[in-house]
Amino acid sequence: MSTRAEHEALPAAMRQAVDDFGLHLARVENRSAHTVRAYVGDVVSLLGHAARAGCATPADLDIRVLRGWLARRMADGAARSSQARRAAAARAFTAWAHRGGLCAADVGAPLASPKAHRDLPSVLRAEQAAELVVATDDPHSVRDRAVLELLYATGVRVSELCGLDVADLDEGRRVIRVFGKGAKERAVPYGLPAQRALDEWLRHGRPKLAHAGSGDALFLGARGGRLQQTVVRRIVDAAARAAGLPHTSPHDLRHSAATHLLDGGADLRAVQDLLGHASLSSTQIYTHVSTERLREAFKQAHPRA
Repeated sequence: MSTRAEHEALPAAMRQAVDDFGLHLARVENRSAHTVRAYVGDVVSLLGHAARAGCATPADLDIRVLRGWLARRMADGAARSSQARRAAAARAFTAWAHRGGLCAADVGAPLASPKAHRDLPSVLRAEQAAELVVATDDPHSVRDRAVLELLYATGVRVSELCGLDVADLDEGRRVIRVFGKGAKERAVPYGLPAQRALDEWLRHGRPKLAHAGSGDALFLGARGGRLQQTVVRRIVDAAARAAGLPHTSPHDLRHSAATHLLDGGADLRAVQDLLGHASLSSTQIYTHVSTERLREAFKQAHPRA
């Protein structure tokens, strides 16, 4: 059954609750559209399971229903990462329902999350990252070079890069103002190569694509509108193929920037702030990447390896 069909089949009280929960996530917590969609879908699935178990309102939920729902999803072959997200969505919903008086207690508080397996991120070597940047003459390639330089220099997410306005550049201090997840603002520095690429784009590339409807967007598409994330992904992939590198995504450049910062001696907390991670645990995975590189270098170079 599709999420929409399952939503329509819910008892009226549950359907109203999940709709209100979605609005709360979007308007009060300022969650991204992707997060709202995922959490609402998970809660619809949970409430559908609860309704089939005889529940008619959020007040009828208990920990056994929640655990039974997760167990059913696991039996269907759900990945551990998906199960972890489902558990987080269930806890967020029951906490919200309790605060709003829909439930007498927060029944989801004791719900444990399956520990998700985390693969080490794909990381380019420093010289490979440098090979991604190729200077050419037409306005699109000038833009592409600036995009690549800024992605690698700052480690920003592709959504953050596409959301940049010209006013977000502080060229004097070589800092960009970024609005990340939850509309949290942070300042991220960039180096001279990125500054040169941005200067070239702003002076000779952007004016050739800009028109009255372009607004203040820093990066523009072929028709003069704000650059789209899908185009950025194509830019990075095409540059990687041109340099003879494996498939590379904007997020791979983010991983590479973080790892190279740590390899160069940057403080973990500083890297956390630069990347906009809410939790240090999200940043710590890059220390494992650096350790793996160290182990490989040891194996290749040490006579007693």
